[in-house]
Amino acid sequence: MKNTAEHPLAKVPEVTLGFWLIKIAATTLGETGGDAVTMSMQLGYLVGTCIFAAVFLAAVIAQIKAKHFHPLLYWATIVATTTVGTTMADFADRSLGIGYAGGSGSLLALLLGSLFAWHRSMGSVSVSTVNSPKAEAFYWVTIMFSQTLGTALGDWTADSAGLGYTGAAMVFGAMLVLVVAAYYWTSVSRTLLFWAAFILTRPLGAVVGDFLDKPINAGGLALSRYSASAALLVFMLAAVLLFRQRAAATAH
Repeated sequence: MKNTAEHPLAKVPEVTLGFWLIKIAATTLGETGGDAVTMSMQLGYLVGTCIFAAVFLAAVIAQIKAKHFHPLLYWATIVATTTVGTTMADFADRSLGIGYAGGSGSLLALLLGSLFAWHRSMGSVSVSTVNSPKAEAFYWVTIMFSQTLGTALGDWTADSAGLGYTGAAMVFGAMLVLVVAAYYWTSVSRTLLFWAAFILTRPLGAVVGDFLDKPINAGGLALSRYSASAALLVFMLAAVLLFRQRAAATAH
Protein backbone atom coordinates (compact mmCIF):
# COMPACT_ATOMS: atom_id res chain seq x y z
CA MET A 1 0.00 0.00 0.00
CA LYS A 2 1.30 3.43 -0.90
CA ASN A 3 2.05 5.86 1.86
CA THR A 4 -0.06 8.93 1.02
CA ALA A 5 2.19 11.08 3.18
CA GLU A 6 5.09 10.22 0.88
CA HIS A 7 3.00 10.24 -2.29
CA PRO A 8 0.46 13.05 -1.96
CA LEU A 9 -2.21 13.39 -4.58
CA ALA A 10 -1.85 16.18 -7.09
CA LYS A 11 -3.89 19.32 -6.46
CA VAL A 12 -5.19 19.33 -10.02
CA PRO A 13 -8.09 17.26 -11.42
CA GLU A 14 -7.96 13.88 -13.07
CA VAL A 15 -8.05 14.30 -16.85
CA THR A 16 -11.39 13.00 -18.13
CA LEU A 17 -13.94 13.95 -20.78
CA GLY A 18 -15.57 16.23 -18.21
CA PHE A 19 -12.23 17.97 -17.66
CA TRP A 20 -11.94 18.87 -21.34
CA LEU A 21 -15.55 20.07 -21.62
CA ILE A 22 -15.06 22.38 -18.65
CA LYS A 23 -11.67 23.51 -19.98
CA ILE A 24 -13.12 24.53 -23.35
CA ALA A 25 -15.95 26.40 -21.61
CA ALA A 26 -13.40 28.13 -19.37
CA THR A 27 -11.30 29.25 -22.32
CA THR A 28 -14.37 30.59 -24.11
CA LEU A 29 -15.43 32.40 -20.93
CA GLY A 30 -11.95 33.90 -20.72
CA GLU A 31 -12.41 35.44 -24.16
CA THR A 32 -15.91 36.83 -23.61
CA GLY A 33 -15.14 37.92 -20.05
CA GLY A 34 -11.87 39.59 -20.98
CA ASP A 35 -13.48 41.40 -23.90
CA ALA A 36 -16.38 42.48 -21.67
CA VAL A 37 -13.98 44.34 -19.39
CA THR A 38 -11.62 45.77 -22.01
CA MET A 39 -14.14 46.53 -24.76
CA SER A 40 -17.70 46.66 -23.41
CA MET A 41 -16.63 48.52 -20.26
CA GLN A 42 -14.08 50.44 -22.37
CA LEU A 43 -11.34 50.09 -19.77
CA GLY A 44 -8.71 49.20 -22.37
CA TYR A 45 -6.26 46.33 -22.60
CA LEU A 46 -3.71 47.66 -20.10
CA VAL A 47 -6.23 48.30 -17.32
CA GLY A 48 -7.95 45.00 -18.06
CA THR A 49 -4.63 43.17 -17.86
CA CYS A 50 -3.82 44.80 -14.52
CA ILE A 51 -7.22 43.84 -13.10
CA PHE A 52 -7.08 40.23 -14.24
CA ALA A 53 -3.40 39.86 -13.30
CA ALA A 54 -4.33 40.79 -9.73
CA VAL A 55 -7.17 38.24 -9.79
CA PHE A 56 -4.82 35.63 -11.25
CA LEU A 57 -2.18 36.17 -8.55
CA ALA A 58 -4.79 36.00 -5.78
CA ALA A 59 -6.26 32.79 -7.21
CA VAL A 60 -2.86 31.13 -7.63
CA ILE A 61 -1.83 32.03 -4.07
CA ALA A 62 -5.10 30.57 -2.75
CA GLN A 63 -4.60 27.44 -4.87
CA ILE A 64 -1.03 26.92 -3.65
CA LYS A 65 -2.00 27.48 0.00
CA ALA A 66 -4.87 24.99 -0.21
CA LYS A 67 -4.06 21.67 1.43
CA HIS A 68 -6.12 19.55 -0.93
CA PHE A 69 -7.68 19.64 -4.39
CA HIS A 70 -10.78 21.87 -4.48
CA PRO A 71 -12.65 21.76 -7.83
CA LEU A 72 -14.23 25.22 -7.62
CA LEU A 73 -10.96 26.86 -6.59
CA TYR A 74 -9.06 25.06 -9.34
CA TRP A 75 -11.48 26.09 -12.08
CA ALA A 76 -11.70 29.64 -10.76
CA THR A 77 -7.92 29.80 -11.15
CA ILE A 78 -8.16 28.41 -14.68
CA VAL A 79 -10.70 31.10 -15.59
CA ALA A 80 -8.34 33.69 -14.11
CA THR A 81 -5.57 32.46 -16.42
CA THR A 82 -7.86 32.63 -19.46
CA THR A 83 -9.03 36.19 -18.78
CA VAL A 84 -5.56 37.55 -18.08
CA GLY A 85 -4.32 35.62 -21.11
CA THR A 86 -6.95 37.29 -23.28
CA THR A 87 -6.20 40.84 -22.18
CA MET A 88 -2.43 40.33 -22.10
CA ALA A 89 -2.34 38.95 -25.64
CA ASP A 90 -4.59 41.73 -26.93
CA PHE A 91 -2.42 44.34 -25.22
CA ALA A 92 0.77 42.92 -26.74
CA ASP A 93 -0.69 42.33 -30.21
CA ARG A 94 -2.67 45.55 -30.56
CA SER A 95 -1.56 48.20 -28.06
CA LEU A 96 2.16 47.46 -28.33
CA GLY A 97 1.91 46.78 -32.06
CA ILE A 98 3.80 43.48 -31.93
CA GLY A 99 1.21 41.87 -34.17
CA TYR A 100 -0.27 38.38 -34.03
CA ALA A 101 2.78 36.69 -35.55
CA GLY A 102 5.25 38.44 -33.27
CA GLY A 103 3.08 37.92 -30.22
CA SER A 104 2.52 34.23 -30.97
CA GLY A 105 6.24 33.63 -31.56
CA SER A 106 7.27 35.40 -28.35
CA LEU A 107 4.64 33.60 -26.27
CA LEU A 108 5.56 30.22 -27.75
CA ALA A 109 9.17 30.83 -26.70
CA LEU A 110 8.04 31.75 -23.18
CA LEU A 111 5.82 28.67 -22.97
CA LEU A 112 8.56 26.30 -24.13
CA GLY A 113 11.02 28.00 -21.78
CA SER A 114 8.65 27.52 -18.87
CA LEU A 115 8.16 23.82 -19.66
CA PHE A 116 11.92 23.36 -20.05
CA ALA A 117 12.69 25.06 -16.72
CA TRP A 118 9.95 23.05 -15.01
CA HIS A 119 11.29 19.75 -16.36
CA ARG A 120 14.89 20.63 -15.47
CA SER A 121 13.89 21.62 -11.95
CA MET A 122 11.32 18.91 -11.12
CA GLY A 123 12.24 16.09 -13.52
CA SER A 124 8.72 15.93 -15.00
CA VAL A 125 5.92 18.14 -16.30
CA SER A 126 3.26 15.50 -15.63
CA VAL A 127 -0.02 16.54 -14.03
CA SER A 128 0.46 13.95 -11.29
CA THR A 129 3.58 15.72 -10.00
CA VAL A 130 1.75 18.97 -9.22
CA ASN A 131 1.71 18.33 -5.48
CA SER A 132 4.19 20.87 -4.09
CA PRO A 133 4.28 24.70 -4.06
CA LYS A 134 7.23 24.75 -6.46
CA ALA A 135 5.56 22.41 -8.94
CA GLU A 136 2.32 24.37 -8.67
CA ALA A 137 4.11 27.63 -9.39
CA PHE A 138 5.60 26.13 -12.58
CA TYR A 139 2.20 24.66 -13.48
CA TRP A 140 0.31 27.94 -13.23
CA VAL A 141 2.97 30.04 -14.95
CA THR A 142 3.02 27.52 -17.80
CA ILE A 143 -0.77 27.57 -18.04
CA MET A 144 -0.83 31.37 -18.06
CA PHE A 145 1.63 31.43 -20.98
CA SER A 146 -0.38 28.75 -22.81
CA GLN A 147 -3.62 30.71 -22.38
CA THR A 148 -2.00 33.92 -23.64
CA LEU A 149 -0.44 32.09 -26.59
CA GLY A 150 -3.80 30.52 -27.41
CA THR A 151 -5.47 33.92 -27.61
CA ALA A 152 -2.82 35.23 -30.00
CA LEU A 153 -3.00 32.07 -32.14
CA GLY A 154 -6.78 32.21 -32.30
CA ASP A 155 -6.79 35.86 -33.37
CA TRP A 156 -4.00 35.27 -35.87
CA THR A 157 -5.78 32.33 -37.48
CA ALA A 158 -9.21 33.94 -37.57
CA ASP A 159 -8.15 37.46 -38.58
CA SER A 160 -4.73 37.57 -40.27
CA ALA A 161 -5.01 34.16 -41.93
CA GLY A 162 -8.51 35.05 -43.10
CA LEU A 163 -10.17 31.82 -41.96
CA GLY A 164 -12.81 33.59 -39.91
CA TYR A 165 -14.10 32.38 -36.57
CA THR A 166 -15.87 29.27 -37.83
CA GLY A 167 -12.96 28.31 -40.08
CA ALA A 168 -10.44 28.76 -37.28
CA ALA A 169 -12.66 26.74 -34.92
CA MET A 170 -12.72 23.91 -37.44
CA VAL A 171 -8.92 23.99 -37.76
CA PHE A 172 -8.27 23.82 -34.03
CA GLY A 173 -11.07 21.28 -33.57
CA ALA A 174 -9.46 19.05 -36.21
CA MET A 175 -6.07 19.38 -34.49
CA LEU A 176 -7.65 18.27 -31.21
CA VAL A 177 -9.16 15.27 -32.98
CA LEU A 178 -5.66 14.32 -34.15
CA VAL A 179 -4.39 14.56 -30.56
CA VAL A 180 -7.25 12.28 -29.42
CA ALA A 181 -6.41 9.80 -32.18
CA ALA A 182 -2.76 9.82 -31.13
CA TYR A 183 -3.83 9.15 -27.53
CA TYR A 184 -5.87 6.06 -28.43
CA TRP A 185 -3.85 4.62 -31.30
CA THR A 186 -0.21 5.54 -30.72
CA SER A 187 2.35 5.30 -27.92
CA VAL A 188 3.20 9.02 -27.98
CA SER A 189 3.94 10.41 -24.51
CA ARG A 190 0.70 11.04 -22.62
CA THR A 191 2.27 14.06 -20.96
CA LEU A 192 3.14 15.54 -24.38
CA LEU A 193 -0.37 14.87 -25.67
CA PHE A 194 -1.92 16.42 -22.56
CA TRP A 195 -0.05 19.68 -23.02
CA ALA A 196 -0.75 19.69 -26.76
CA ALA A 197 -4.48 19.33 -26.08
CA PHE A 198 -4.35 21.83 -23.22
CA ILE A 199 -2.73 24.45 -25.45
CA LEU A 200 -5.04 23.79 -28.43
CA THR A 201 -8.23 24.18 -26.40
CA ARG A 202 -7.31 27.82 -25.75
CA PRO A 203 -7.33 29.09 -29.37
CA LEU A 204 -10.46 27.01 -29.93
CA GLY A 205 -12.14 28.76 -27.01
CA ALA A 206 -10.81 32.13 -28.19
CA VAL A 207 -12.34 31.88 -31.66
CA VAL A 208 -15.61 30.44 -30.32
CA GLY A 209 -15.80 33.33 -27.86
CA ASP A 210 -15.17 35.84 -30.64
CA PHE A 211 -17.77 34.10 -32.80
CA LEU A 212 -20.34 34.60 -30.04
CA ASP A 213 -19.76 38.29 -29.35
CA LYS A 214 -18.27 39.89 -32.46
CA PRO A 215 -20.50 41.91 -34.85
CA ILE A 216 -22.41 40.08 -37.56
CA ASN A 217 -20.57 41.97 -40.32
CA ALA A 218 -17.31 40.64 -38.83
CA GLY A 219 -18.52 37.04 -38.88
CA GLY A 220 -19.85 36.85 -35.32
CA LEU A 221 -23.27 36.46 -33.73
CA ALA A 222 -23.21 39.85 -31.97
CA LEU A 223 -24.35 38.39 -28.65
CA SER A 224 -23.93 40.40 -25.48
CA ARG A 225 -20.54 39.69 -23.88
CA TYR A 226 -22.19 39.84 -20.47
CA SER A 227 -24.94 37.34 -21.26
CA ALA A 228 -22.54 35.01 -23.10
CA SER A 229 -20.13 35.11 -20.13
CA ALA A 230 -22.97 34.46 -17.67
CA ALA A 231 -24.24 31.49 -19.71
CA LEU A 232 -20.75 30.00 -19.93
CA LEU A 233 -20.24 30.45 -16.18
CA VAL A 234 -23.52 28.67 -15.42
CA PHE A 235 -22.53 25.84 -17.76
CA MET A 236 -19.14 25.51 -16.07
CA LEU A 237 -20.65 25.38 -12.58
CA ALA A 238 -23.19 22.77 -13.69
CA ALA A 239 -20.46 20.68 -15.35
CA VAL A 240 -18.22 20.84 -12.27
CA LEU A 241 -21.11 19.54 -10.18
CA LEU A 242 -22.22 16.96 -12.75
CA PHE A 243 -18.82 15.46 -13.61
CA ARG A 244 -17.06 14.02 -10.60
CA GLN A 245 -13.84 15.91 -9.95
CA ARG A 246 -11.05 13.88 -8.40
CA ALA A 247 -7.42 14.75 -7.85
CA ALA A 248 -5.07 13.33 -10.48
CA ALA A 249 -3.21 10.29 -9.22
CA THR A 250 -1.51 9.02 -12.38
CA ALA A 251 0.61 10.63 -15.05
CA HIS A 252 -1.01 12.11 -18.16
